[in-house]
Amino acid sequence: MNTPASASPAPSAVYDRIGVGYRRVRRPDPRLAALIREGLGGARTAVNVGAGTGSYEPADAGVVAVDPSQVMLDQHPGARKVLAGAEALPFEDGAFDAAMAVMTVHHWPGLRRGLAELRRVARRQLVFTWDPVHRPELWVVGEYFPEIRAMERARFTPVSEVAEAMGAHTVVPFPVPHDFTDGFQTAYWRRPEMFLDPVVRAASSTFAQLPGSVVGPAVARLRADLESGEWHRRHAELLTRDAVDYGYRLLVAGE
Repeated sequence: MNTPASASPAPSAVYDRIGVGYRRVRRPDPRLAALIREGLGGARTAVNVGAGTGSYEPADAGVVAVDPSQVMLDQHPGARKVLAGAEALPFEDGAFDAAMAVMTVHHWPGLRRGLAELRRVARRQLVFTWDPVHRPELWVVGEYFPEIRAMERARFTPVSEVAEAMGAHTVVPFPVPHDFTDGFQTAYWRRPEMFLDPVVRAASSTFAQLPGSVVGPAVARLRADLESGEWHRRHAELLTRDAVDYGYRLLVAGE
């Protein structure tokens, strides 16, 4: 089900730019998939808002994918795809058992309006997002890319406010495993060499918006610290851990 572009908001410029090759880096992790599947509560129909390439959609449910970027939808393997923004979903009230939004609400121009749309079209709502006020902070931000801090705080709404706005009855922490397969920024907290790869950085909306004048010198510093062993000395304790809670949360509301 593809709607014409003229009937939908303009696709996200960021994801139109970084979307090519996104699916190769952003591979769904089975541990997060299991948490999301449990949160969906056995829904038989679902709408995935900000669907991207379709990560974490339940295989045993009828899913409609919604995204404002045609580049992302073109990589989505599903047959039912709609080009639209979260703030104006083109569906009837109560059309789905569940509405899901995974690592996308920070991109919505109107967060509360988008969450209201999730409530309108589905009896159950699930949001997976990150809390900008959580600590510890990912080392790559504090030590190499402090510019990211201001960007993330401007984009992400604290989890407490998202939970209040959607009326969440359940908030579940998701500590990121050291071998997490979904290559968003925090995935590589124990694999620092991955940040040297421009393909990996290109799949992150944050890195994609940083100018080369910032990225080049920071990557050079990281490379030097890895080659000298300084990074490993500084983070010896981190290298002993299997997972770290960096502030990712699954929020569930509705029935």
